Amino acid sequence: MTGGVMDRLPGEAGAAPVAAAAEAEAEEEADPPAADLPAPQVSEWRDPHPSRMQMPQGNPLLLSYTLQELLARDTVQVELIPEKKGLFLKHVEYEVSSQRFRSSVYRRYNDFVVFHEMLLQKFPYRMVPALPPKRVLGADREFIEARRRALRRFINLVARHPPFSEDVALRLFLSFSGPDVQNKLKESAQCVGDEFMSCKLAPRAKDFLPADIQTQFAVSRELIRNIYNSFHKLRDRAERIASRAIDNAADLLIFGKELSALGSDTTPLPSWATLHSSTWGSLKQALKGLSVEFALLADKAAQQGKQEENDVVEKLNLFLDLLQSYKDLCERHEKGVLHKHQRALHKYSLMKRQMMSATVQSREPDSVEQLESRIVEQENAIQTMELRGYFSLYCLHQEMQLVHVYLPLTSHILGAFVNSQIQGHKEMSKVWNDLKPKLNCLFAGPSGSPTPPRLPQDGVSPR
Repeated sequence: MTGGVMDRLPGEAGAAPVAAAAEAEAEEEADPPAADLPAPQVSEWRDPHPSRMQMPQGNPLLLSYTLQELLARDTVQVELIPEKKGLFLKHVEYEVSSQRFRSSVYRRYNDFVVFHEMLLQKFPYRMVPALPPKRVLGADREFIEARRRALRRFINLVARHPPFSEDVALRLFLSFSGPDVQNKLKESAQCVGDEFMSCKLAPRAKDFLPADIQTQFAVSRELIRNIYNSFHKLRDRAERIASRAIDNAADLLIFGKELSALGSDTTPLPSWATLHSSTWGSLKQALKGLSVEFALLADKAAQQGKQEENDVVEKLNLFLDLLQSYKDLCERHEKGVLHKHQRALHKYSLMKRQMMSATVQSREPDSVEQLESRIVEQENAIQTMELRGYFSLYCLHQEMQLVHVYLPLTSHILGAFVNSQIQGHKEMSKVWNDLKPKLNCLFAGPSGSPTPPRLPQDGVSPR
């Protein structure tokens, strides 16, 4: 990452095993990790990128990305492939294609699940987007298509996230074409530890944080909550607008078919009904050919609705997924790191009381030494948890910057919406104008000249 989140400081690797051992001891009696945050693996520190040992220039807390730079990292397509029948149930597979790795692999939903778990395990302090829900039975086409779109948003957010994009798990997921990608992903995470274990800057994260980091964290969280709520409403309205365009297309198509059916009616008319007039025959002849124009109108309306789904609704959903991942990260910070720290402090307090009681009661020296050893281990564990807490805030600060890098996406969304409306109305207007001359015969007066009728107003006599 630019700014050096994954960079290394020389001469600090020796302290990692001690901290890891202390943390492992502390977590033996701590609360089990939350279901949405797999416990980080604790192991001896190793540098996965030996070539990146230099101290970063400037403050590594600050990011310097633009939206275009993030989008240029990769574009991943997720497409459905024909269903394959299993022994009992049909299962859906996806073709996942990456521009960056020039790869195309087949993945099932469970492959995405394992990959998601690996990301949470290795990057618990980063914005890991959520996966769409799994539906075992009754998955209709609409659900499958919605899930495909959600999986595409997920993998693109991951592929463009600075730390994730350099991780071996992403490369495996997007390019490994072997028979069992899930085991391959799990093997890659063994004996590696999470980002705190492998990042040389982790012990010094506090040095880069502003003094009012807690206040900034609270303000940022409230800001993201407000932005999320507003964009959620915008997405809902955009969905309704796109849906109305598609419904309009269906109505126009049916309207044209009914006109054509009316013009093609072959039921004979009695002579007393026609009064020797050819009006009905002329009308039928004119109505018969209108289905082509209305089909074209329906096609234009459907195109506009689909374009708004792809260019407006999907981009809004992408940004909402990003905002939701930040909200989830804030919850992990409070329920995970801070809660474990409080538990460790409580355990330390109990040990200190036991130590004081043992000293007063003059217990056996061995038992006192064991208690002293446990207190030292707990102190080391608390120190490690404090470092994790600061590193968590360090990552939160960077992830908030990343959210702001995505904010210009708003202008892309608005531009796509405006262009869709302009183009759609322009094309529809042209078809309507082309249709109008074909209706002249419907408005022909006694002399045969076109006379568009005036509709009478209720309660008002025409003058």
